[in-house]
Amino acid sequence: MNKKSLLTGLGIGAVLGAGSFLLHDKFCKKKCEYFPFFGEATEKDIDSSKITVQLTKNPKKKKEDPNEYGFGKYMSDHMLEIDYIDKKFTVPRIVPFHDFPVHPATSVIHYGITAFEGMKAYKDSEGKIRLFRPMKNMKRFLKSARRLCLPDFNPEELLKCIEKLVMIEKDWVPEKKGFAAYIRPIIMGTDQFLGLKPASKYKIFVIISPVGSYYSDGMKGIRLYAQNEYLRSWVGGTGGNKLGGNYAPTLLPTLKGFEKECKSVLFLDKEGKVTEAGAMNCMVIWENENNERELITPSLEDNTILPGITRDSILKLAKESGQFDKVTEGDITINQLVKAHNENRLFEIFGCGTAAIVSPVLGFKYEGKTYDFAKDGKLGEFTLYLYDTILSIQHGEIEHQWSHLIEEQD
Repeated sequence: MNKKSLLTGLGIGAVLGAGSFLLHDKFCKKKCEYFPFFGEATEKDIDSSKITVQLTKNPKKKKEDPNEYGFGKYMSDHMLEIDYIDKKFTVPRIVPFHDFPVHPATSVIHYGITAFEGMKAYKDSEGKIRLFRPMKNMKRFLKSARRLCLPDFNPEELLKCIEKLVMIEKDWVPEKKGFAAYIRPIIMGTDQFLGLKPASKYKIFVIISPVGSYYSDGMKGIRLYAQNEYLRSWVGGTGGNKLGGNYAPTLLPTLKGFEKECKSVLFLDKEGKVTEAGAMNCMVIWENENNERELITPSLEDNTILPGITRDSILKLAKESGQFDKVTEGDITINQLVKAHNENRLFEIFGCGTAAIVSPVLGFKYEGKTYDFAKDGKLGEFTLYLYDTILSIQHGEIEHQWSHLIEEQD
């Protein structure tokens, strides 16, 4: 590839954004002055044993009532930072929470070269701190980073750094059941260059936000606005990765849903297949056309669906519950949902994810018609069972391998 054709390709690629960075091995591993680090191993990986800690001299005042925290409005005192420069990770450092000075040409601003994760820390009845299946988050974080051509990192070492941060901030983890400290790991390209290319410099940072109960006023069902005018994801795209650029385009259809008195969107593809419910995975409980009681959720096979940790947990719990003839990962079409509703075979729909665990659905609107299936607004029994079970595991009330206890650290 000559210099002229490569630059032309970069100009076209700039229109497509960070999602166009999945350049397969045949191209990525060629030595090239524009992509010099492709195919080269990281010379120095993350080393949690060398982490440094600088404690704040001005700790923030915590809320007496954790309900006042809401979601994502308040930050804890410290953050974790790790930079990647010259094929090496810097020493991980925990420092007082601070703003970043950002160069106007920084690549994350222009091309969305960023991925993130969402986790929570919970406090059990003995005051110990627990995480929920954190290695699943770390592996998904790595998968998302690879989709943006960012160099690999050791997910186990990163988790150890996060655990250190969480234990320093353990007083920011609310004590009440249903409350938590939300953990947001982020990776972003920090090159100062206007050309579209994979980042050669990037930063990993982790911040913590104490959060109130998602259902502080009690769990209530919502109605979904089913539409396929605006797609959340498509085959060959980035829907199966947790990238920053996946979320902003969902704001407009969500606003249109609000105008139709729906609090979230049921995203469909152009063939009418269900993909996700807002920013959550979608689950349906019905009697299928073979007269089987089934829990079904869209498959991960074509990489259009985010592989949610809560999603995976629910599938396992559903199989263990013995309440279903089938637990399926497969296609669900809007026409099937309408038909099941009309034949009184549609029992429960719910979204699921880290923030809410489950979000019960009372009905949906599609093509000007409303399809409500929850009688008298009553929430689904299995939806409530899942919420109580997963919450109890997260807070250590139910002994389970998914609850990850953080050991006290020096």
